[in-house]
Amino acid sequence: MLEAHDHRSLAERLDLFHFEDDAPAMVYWHPNGWLMYQQLKHAVRENLAASGYREVCTPQVLRRPVWEASGHWHHFRQGMFQLASENEATAAALKPVSCPGHVQIVRRALPSYRELPLRLAEFGVVHRDEPSGTLHGLLRLRQFTQDDGHVFCTPAQAPHEVARFLRSVGPFYAAFGFERISVGLSTRPPERFGEDALWDAAEAVLANVLDELGMPYVLQPGEGAFYGPKIEFVLTDRAGRRWQCGTIQYDFSMPERFDLRYVTSDGARVAPVMLHRALFGSLERFLGILLEHHGPNLPAWLAPTQVRVLPVADAHAPYAQALVDRLRRAKLRVDVDADDSVPRRVLRAHDDAVPHVLVVGSREVASETVSIRHAGEQRVLPIVEAESVLVVACARPKFDVAAGTRGGGREPQRTPSACSTKV
Repeated sequence: MLEAHDHRSLAERLDLFHFEDDAPAMVYWHPNGWLMYQQLKHAVRENLAASGYREVCTPQVLRRPVWEASGHWHHFRQGMFQLASENEATAAALKPVSCPGHVQIVRRALPSYRELPLRLAEFGVVHRDEPSGTLHGLLRLRQFTQDDGHVFCTPAQAPHEVARFLRSVGPFYAAFGFERISVGLSTRPPERFGEDALWDAAEAVLANVLDELGMPYVLQPGEGAFYGPKIEFVLTDRAGRRWQCGTIQYDFSMPERFDLRYVTSDGARVAPVMLHRALFGSLERFLGILLEHHGPNLPAWLAPTQVRVLPVADAHAPYAQALVDRLRRAKLRVDVDADDSVPRRVLRAHDDAVPHVLVVGSREVASETVSIRHAGEQRVLPIVEAESVLVVACARPKFDVAAGTRGGGREPQRTPSACSTKV
């Protein structure tokens, strides 16, 4: 029996998704769940566009030489789904990350210094062979989608790009209801690429930017990626649980290993810095965190059904349907429920996590108004005003990428459910 706050319990109640043994830890999305997933994608896409990223798409299967060059074949091979092959030359694997694909795109372009920073992003579907004992609903999957982004820039541009990303983090998470954000700076792990001098410089860049922005952080020795140090963001939900989500990572290794170069002002060919960034880490996992954070009291913009209209009697059905049609033209997700008593239908709307319930009876029809119930309160408004109020209340939040920082300095919790999806 699942606990009430468990995201899998709410998913069953709202008919969001399910799993099958034939595709372990891979999601079968139902219409309501897929709609919520798409809302998250739209939110990230707006942030990416405002931040100057261009979307790309890279292959799902890449051969072994690519993963050897990226370092994943050595450092992450046990977590990769490898494809059967007759010989070593044709060995391949499903991608666990999108980074090498983005490197290949930039390498082909051979950009000039004038074109940097170059920002690429991808909703990359990735596969990781996670141990069966760690799988947990949306929180730990074998197939998921990363909101993956990479900035290719000069070393001099890197601090500005890191700061730019950090400024956007607080307002972005706040739009989802997360106000308590803590920060960790993860430094060189025991197994890594690159000389200590490179690590010294990269770690100093991240630490200096955090200090300049006044963002308290906890040092996490040995927790960096094998290709560079990283800043990680941990969200605290309403139950006090902590979830590691966003990250930005300073990579001085992968461009060199792929012989990626840009042309300097004097014609030299130099390897750029590669910054890996993600806000969600995994769209699926972030949705699971949201469900556990909000429970059935979902933000209206994320709710599968935003508005439900309840005609008191059959005589009020035409008025109710006209109201539904009007609100749909206003791009609201609205339906009508005319079956059963009004109190039972109000309770059913609550069970279905519908944030706004509109009741229309003889009084509303006569006065061309509507009775709006939301969060235990009720008010009667003219139809035009009610439409305006609902459009504003259900609008997807806008993300100001130039806004100031938020966050605290409490130590991030290191648990299996709070692990980073970037490797």
